[in-house]
Amino acid sequence: MVSCDELTAIQALERAAPTVPMQPGQVERREYEYIRHGTLSLITNFDIATGQVLAPSLGPTRTEADFAAHVAQTIDTDPEAVWVFITDQLNIHQSDALVRLVATRCDLADDLGSKGKSGVLASLSSRATFLSDPSHRIQFVYVPKHTSWLNQVEIWLGILVRRVIKRGNFTSLDDLRSKILDFIAYFNQTAKPFRWTYAGRPLTI
Repeated sequence: MVSCDELTAIQALERAAPTVPMQPGQVERREYEYIRHGTLSLITNFDIATGQVLAPSLGPTRTEADFAAHVAQTIDTDPEAVWVFITDQLNIHQSDALVRLVATRCDLADDLGSKGKSGVLASLSSRATFLSDPSHRIQFVYVPKHTSWLNQVEIWLGILVRRVIKRGNFTSLDDLRSKILDFIAYFNQTAKPFRWTYAGRPLTI
């Protein structure tokens, strides 16, 4: 069971001058001008049972094809396993390409219909129903709208932003990619499942 989401438009920003480190009586000083080397999008999974980050994908875009390729890459890490992906209700998480991928990997020979016209592919709703079918070996569970905080990968993406991206200095897109992947490898060495302690309280008006 993996929690899956994206972090888009991660900027590879290089400071125009070196950062002056903190000294006694002096805060760290960072150059406000920067050189922008482009952006990357990260699609990744958080393994709820182990706390590890699994099969990250880094590329220039986050499209329907990108997400389907990421899911295929994830499944390939254990091709015969039962997979449950927890995602939000973004349209690329309920796409034509994703339905076809699941149908192929689960050996479902039924006619899927035609996108926008008939069958499983007719609409976002019909595709979501197919993808969330618990009888399939590969299943998607969609959190309700406006509840992204229920998706644990969001917690990890916050950690990535604070520790790597927010104060980072990246000389190129390759440098940005390398530092993100290095952090994931470092994080996974001591990863543990998140322990939610929020007990909940009734909503008030």
